[in-house]
Amino acid sequence: MLDKEEEKRRFQIELEFVQCLSNPWYLNNLAQQQYFKDPAFINYLSYLQYWKEPEYAKFVVYPHALYFLDLLQQPHFREYISTSENTQEVHRMQYYHWQYLKNPPKTAVIEKE
Repeated sequence: MLDKEEEKRRFQIELEFVQCLSNPWYLNNLAQQQYFKDPAFINYLSYLQYWKEPEYAKFVVYPHALYFLDLLQQPHFREYISTSENTQEVHRMQYYHWQYLKNPPKTAVIEKE
């Protein structure tokens, strides 16, 4: 059984790792290093799903980390993120999401005649 200090350290390490998952280029690096082909690592990603529970999710600063954690459960996405072109596209979509989330586009007002 873990003592309080060990539990705190484990919490910090897992939180830091989960938050790293918000970076598409980090995901690409994991793919390039063949982590997504390791069944033990895939099981670890599955284990980390508990971070989506409200009592843990409140500590996650980058919500995209939880979105990508979900996507990483799918073999298709793990394969998709392994190429630079696809990673660039995911990064671009993430950037535009942030840009328009903070500054939604202005809609034209059409006056009725």
